[in-house]
Amino acid sequence: MTDDHIPVHLSTSSVYPENAAYAFDLAGRLGYDGVEIMVWTDPVTQEAGALNALARLHGLSIGAIHAPTLLLAQRLWGWEPWGKVERALDLAGEVGADCVVVHPPFRWQRGYAENFVEGVAQRQEKWGIKIAVENMFPWRSGVNSMQAYLPGPDPRDFPYGDVTLDISHAATAGTDALELARGLGERVSHVHLGDSTGSFKDEHLVPGRGTQKCAEVLRHLVETDFGGIVSLEVGTRKMHRAKRERALAESLAFARQHLGQADRPGAAFRPAS
Repeated sequence: MTDDHIPVHLSTSSVYPENAAYAFDLAGRLGYDGVEIMVWTDPVTQEAGALNALARLHGLSIGAIHAPTLLLAQRLWGWEPWGKVERALDLAGEVGADCVVVHPPFRWQRGYAENFVEGVAQRQEKWGIKIAVENMFPWRSGVNSMQAYLPGPDPRDFPYGDVTLDISHAATAGTDALELARGLGERVSHVHLGDSTGSFKDEHLVPGRGTQKCAEVLRHLVETDFGGIVSLEVGTRKMHRAKRERALAESLAFARQHLGQADRPGAAFRPAS
């Protein structure tokens, strides 16, 4: 980092179904420090030249590439999981991102899961780019639940060198996000900030609108000299554009407040009462 503040980025997933070009424009207007790219069907998210052009146009950095390892992205970039990860690493290198975010394998991807921990470490060493594995959660329906991820959803159980701490995912798993952050220690290299009411649904609410320890986690990052990026990953799919922009301005202001960044762009927003 070129400054001693913790950068706050906007994930392109936070503007879905709008596209990446809109995400860069919005991030610049609201005062975010940069953008995290969720690789998706939007071709711009897959093209380094277009992403670099957008970053230059808006004066923003690209802090992370989220590989297309989500359930709805199974067909994107082919069916071979390691091929997706490696292509994401190549893209990260081309846009100057120092982190690739991945989910652990689904339980039906047994071949991929069998050597996942070792495979992550090997590729991280080869590319020299962090592969930060996200904490996940059981899939629930009423009283029933299923462990959908192998080798498991909780990164504390595995020796990953780098982890993405997702607060909404922690809530869905019934895990205290602050305890998770403390337990992972310096292995937390990237953070997805989003709130939750603790529902079995993965909510990704505007921070401060749920019941999770979002503020406490941010203050913990400051206290422990966190060297990564906080990325807002907030669900706005059902919002009209004006409401989305207010929600993401509010999200940035929340992050700035609890990271002690009152003098940074975007910190002055106050939601309407």
